[in-house]
Amino acid sequence: MTPIRTATAADVPAVLALWERERSPAAVTSDTEDAVLQAIEAGALLVAERDGRLAGTVIAGWDGWRGALWRLVVEPADRRCGIGRALVEAAEERLVGLGAARITALVGREEADAAAFWEATGYGHDANVTRFVRNL
Repeated sequence: MTPIRTATAADVPAVLALWERERSPAAVTSDTEDAVLQAIEAGALLVAERDGRLAGTVIAGWDGWRGALWRLVVEPADRRCGIGRALVEAAEERLVGLGAARITALVGREEADAAAFWEATGYGHDANVTRFVRNL
């Protein structure tokens, strides 16, 4: 079983390096040390370890009403070992504990492998909603 834990400030360099290497083409916001530290302070950033090193991440965000999952990233060499699923399960546990009854996972439109993963973990495509965003 892969250990999943809440990230600490000591994880920031490894998290940023992983996100830079495996960045989704759909990701448009900058990954900064300050942003990662804010996620850590909120208890939202979970990490998976394997053989004493960072193997994956997920942000389990909570707005007081709904949950959202971002930055689910697993090192390529560690994929297909259950790490992604373990991260999602830990994130769901955190969000349900906070009161979430619905969780959203954002997936790039062209990322078929990611979409297949989310479907395999029980998430369905919501064809009724179009997302509108504004970068500030």
